[in-house]
Amino acid sequence: MDGFNKKCRVVRLGLVLLAVGAVVYSALAGDTLSWNTTQQKVTADIKGSQLLGVLERIAKATHWQVFVEPETFHTVSVKFKDVPPGEALRLLLGDVNFALLPATNASPKLYVFRTARQNATQRIAPRKADHLIPNELIVRLKPGAKIDDLARLLGAKVVGRIDSLNGYRLQFDDAAATATAREQLAKNPAVDSVDSNFLVDRPDPPQSMPGNPAQLQLQLKPPPDTGRIIVGLIDTPVQPLGNDLDKFLLKQVSVAGDVQVGGDAPTHGTAMAETILRSLEANTKGSTSVQILPVNVYPYASSGDFSTTSFDVANGIIQAVNGGAKIINLSLGSPDDSDFLRSIVQQVSRLNIALIAAAGNEPVTTPFYPAAYPGVQAVTAIDQGQLAPYASRGSFVSLAAPGTSIVPFGNMAFGVEGTSVSSAFTSGLAAGYLELNGGTIGQMQNFLSRNFGIRIVPGK
Repeated sequence: MDGFNKKCRVVRLGLVLLAVGAVVYSALAGDTLSWNTTQQKVTADIKGSQLLGVLERIAKATHWQVFVEPETFHTVSVKFKDVPPGEALRLLLGDVNFALLPATNASPKLYVFRTARQNATQRIAPRKADHLIPNELIVRLKPGAKIDDLARLLGAKVVGRIDSLNGYRLQFDDAAATATAREQLAKNPAVDSVDSNFLVDRPDPPQSMPGNPAQLQLQLKPPPDTGRIIVGLIDTPVQPLGNDLDKFLLKQVSVAGDVQVGGDAPTHGTAMAETILRSLEANTKGSTSVQILPVNVYPYASSGDFSTTSFDVANGIIQAVNGGAKIINLSLGSPDDSDFLRSIVQQVSRLNIALIAAAGNEPVTTPFYPAAYPGVQAVTAIDQGQLAPYASRGSFVSLAAPGTSIVPFGNMAFGVEGTSVSSAFTSGLAAGYLELNGGTIGQMQNFLSRNFGIRIVPGK
């Protein structure tokens, strides 16, 4: 396990490309960067730009998280056309070193440094608008109002619906039309609230590694008189687990359309399901009635869409509630605060349902959502009893759990590291406690606080 930790955090793992099309940014006249992630070609014409400005544009074009070693400065002047991304980075960054690594629960991380990768600690901060969907709004209507009539008046398409909450995702022709519609909606007495919609990056899948992890030996037993405990897993699609474990999976729900996931590697959702079951195996002596309800919120396969939205995450939570979930695991997140998602989380938490979420995989105190919302138990990662160097340490964090999971898939071993693992591990603990003790959600939360609670000092 230590070898896997070292591999994930230190060794350059190569380029991970997001297929989101061509993005072009221009600063001054004649100063352009075009990053076509679909064709894996980059074109640049930059004359005398500072390195930090170039890094900002790389972050915008790729949606990577970019970190630079402080006081790493130089001027970039370069011109090239249709070169592969790796070569483009070498040309753009000049004589400084770089490493691009996959990241669990977030987009890949680009480290730029002169001395050592671990010294690349200065974040090239993404602006909120980076994940803002400029031509969409989330609208909640008052009872009795009709969204289709309203959408026609606004010239909008209804591209998402949560009818039980009168919540709708509207799409407009462009940002200008969206702004105009927002003003009109604010004055409409039939409208309860209006919010922006934000992208939520898809967690990266596990990485193959040497070894052959032990297979789970978990038996499904009848539920107790208090009823079966269901864990709602809001994530990417979950594949068949094999080894007689599929009986622990309820029928998958998808708010992102029909998806068929095959391949010879597990999805992030599959790894989280396995992690929840491994936690149950360890804490129920190998026999449990707990089942997992997979709720896919991410488009998948060849669509090239690597993100979900705050609206779809909220919809996924509602689907888990409708499916009987008593615990909802959210091994995902975003730095963007969505009023709509916040309101859904607060409504669900008042239903005596536990929400457990990943705190984020950056060593910062910045809030990460939905983990930072009231009513959610935010879980950070520990490594050998200490706060993991990559893990969030914000004041909103209340729990800490192991952040590494090694799971089998086919005949290979795969490893995943991050607070997403910590959240899934904790959800398994919570489900096991409720099954074995028959207690309330409050008693379960007190149990977790006593045994896995952590006090984060802001700035530490």
